[in-house]
Amino acid sequence: MRTGNEPLQARSPLKIRCGLALWGVLCTIAGAVAFVDADRPEWAAACAALAMVAATDLVMVIRHIRQGPHYQPGKDIPPYAPDRGRNDAFGIRNGTGGRRRDTRP
Repeated sequence: MRTGNEPLQARSPLKIRCGLALWGVLCTIAGAVAFVDADRPEWAAACAALAMVAATDLVMVIRHIRQGPHYQPGKDIPPYAPDRGRNDAFGIRNGTGGRRRDTRP
């Protein structure tokens, strides 16, 4: 969510995260293959499990990239207006979760 006080040059880290997830998938698959060749099935299974985690992250990142400006707002997307206390009446900031009750008799 954009609040309006972030830097104007800020960009989404999704492309870097995509590259790192892809690198993680490739390294863990290579590790699993190497451990299978070295006859270390426990380590190969651990690398395969990490490959699945990295692949899941990669799928989620690609999904967020394809969803567009909702997850990565650009220069043409204006920031959200700051809250300026509008939610105070609903108790969101003070943790009460409901409308304030009038305590007068």
